[in-house]
Amino acid sequence: MGSHRGHPPPPLLCPPPPAPAHREHLYALATLDDPHALLERATELTLAFRAAADRAMEFQAMAAAQLADPRHFDRLTTADISERAEWTEDYAKKMVEFGRDLLRGDDPGTT
Repeated sequence: MGSHRGHPPPPLLCPPPPAPAHREHLYALATLDDPHALLERATELTLAFRAAADRAMEFQAMAAAQLADPRHFDRLTTADISERAEWTEDYAKKMVEFGRDLLRGDDPGTT
């Protein structure tokens, strides 16, 4: 299978909010005058984005494991997966294993 490069990205299910005029207006952080409130809100956003990124990575791993499943006639190689996800092949192999653990219900942190 070929690369997705050169193809338009798939449509989003919900459009992103309009880009702020300036980066510092992200989530109205620039409007907060109280440094205590600013630190609290910025910390909440940082933790939320980290959690979302971690969860998205888990879904990437599960998808990679499903795509590499040898039981499927149309399975992809780790080279194919690495190209699609823009990973190194070694990283793709690790993500496939991580995804298999997740799909089995194993806690990857304890294996």
